[in-house]
Amino acid sequence: MSLKNVKVLTISQSIQPFMDGPEEMAKVARQLPQGILDIGNEIRVFMPKFGCINERRHQLHEVIRLSGMNLIINDTDHALLIKVASVPSARMQVYFIDNDEYFKRKADTHDADGNFFPDNDERALFFGRGVLETVRKLGWVPDIIHCHGWMTAFVPLYIRHHFADDPHFENAKLVFSVHDQKSEPLDKDLAKKLAMEGFDKELLKGLGKPTTDELVKFAMGLSDAVVRSTAKLSKGLETAVKAYEKPVLPFVAGAEAVKAHAEFYQGILEEALV
Repeated sequence: MSLKNVKVLTISQSIQPFMDGPEEMAKVARQLPQGILDIGNEIRVFMPKFGCINERRHQLHEVIRLSGMNLIINDTDHALLIKVASVPSARMQVYFIDNDEYFKRKADTHDADGNFFPDNDERALFFGRGVLETVRKLGWVPDIIHCHGWMTAFVPLYIRHHFADDPHFENAKLVFSVHDQKSEPLDKDLAKKLAMEGFDKELLKGLGKPTTDELVKFAMGLSDAVVRSTAKLSKGLETAVKAYEKPVLPFVAGAEAVKAHAEFYQGILEEALV
């Protein structure tokens, strides 16, 4: 059975042509939703509005009706701005999650000297929560939620525990793509920040010494399926993917990727009906 009339929400740390790095992820997160759309499905696509994205060149504009919400992260109010742009030569729009404090700096996750920003954990929390609040505001109910990159890793946590009974997400299947990203240390107080948001401390045990790799493993555990999005992975992630007991889509490159993902999505949805 081919995938038709299914609603797929793609959330990615990076998407071409707006960002080039991490390159493989940016390419996959650009081509996959387009391919899923072209075979007769609905898509919504989200990424962070990093300050290094040229708004004028890519013709981003604010979506006033979706902006204006405030999200509390680490006990502080942060204004949520939503922008949108079209991908040239495609029927595909990308929504951007923006905030002056977290995303104004002219960089993505590292500064000009290659240092990992110390507040990247909060930026990821704001991004994940911002996407889900925006999807609710759109009144759109996804069947599949596909996350790419460690910066999307809080999405499964929010869906499983914060929005567990929300009609927008209660039946959605979570797919997490594991990419080859360098593991970086996260703020040691991450579990405390999450506990302040009302998440159970028992649930956060795996984040005692948080790194981006540990966060990816944490997200995998809360997802329904995993996609291996690169041929090479770090030793820790390689082990985690091999030990994963739910469905795993092996690495598929090039033209076959859309077909493989469509069949994978279909299998997950059919399994849910059994």
